[in-house]
Amino acid sequence: MSAEHTATATSLRSAGVMLAFAVVFTMMMAATYRFTRPDIEAAREAAKMKLIDAVLPPDRYDNPLLDDTVDLGPTPALGLREGGRIYRARHGADDAALIVEAAAPDGYGGRIDLLVAVAADGRVAGVRATAHSETPGLGDYIDPRKDRNKHSPWIEQFRGRGPTPAGALRLKKDGGELDYRVGATISARAVSGAVARALAWTRAHAAELYAAPAGSRF
Repeated sequence: MSAEHTATATSLRSAGVMLAFAVVFTMMMAATYRFTRPDIEAAREAAKMKLIDAVLPPDRYDNPLLDDTVDLGPTPALGLREGGRIYRARHGADDAALIVEAAAPDGYGGRIDLLVAVAADGRVAGVRATAHSETPGLGDYIDPRKDRNKHSPWIEQFRGRGPTPAGALRLKKDGGELDYRVGATISARAVSGAVARALAWTRAHAAELYAAPAGSRF
């Protein structure tokens, strides 16, 4: 056998080994994903429910929230450029709250993702920052996990507030009622503005959102 044929045969064997390895590896990865997928999905659902429970106590509803949702397309009023989701809380036959994904585009470090619960009476039931890049130790007090005041986190000021009086959802520095940390007003102002917009939008569309078929797109 010539050297050229030998080299060709060697290359073919190497290619075959690599192909077999790739096939086996792909099969192993697929099997691993298939077996671990339920655990991954369960962890994701648990994380979602932990956030939801932070803005709306579990005793306020009795329906499966993760199954009672409405998807949103791009919604500028909520700061959602790529859309989001709304979870609908119900207690028996009564509507309890709408839990709305929203965002403040004007945080000091950029976009601040929020979860805003609006009770059926039109008041804020709770707010959480779910993702942000605010300055550690300064503007990150919008996140109760990083707020040094564990007894009364800043974000809890929104609970129970409505659109009135006029300053209910503005900082005291801006003529409103909300406290803020000196030297770190940009983050707080961005969140309060986003919550005010989310509350106004949700109140305006509440009837349609509660009535929409589960899993539909609004």
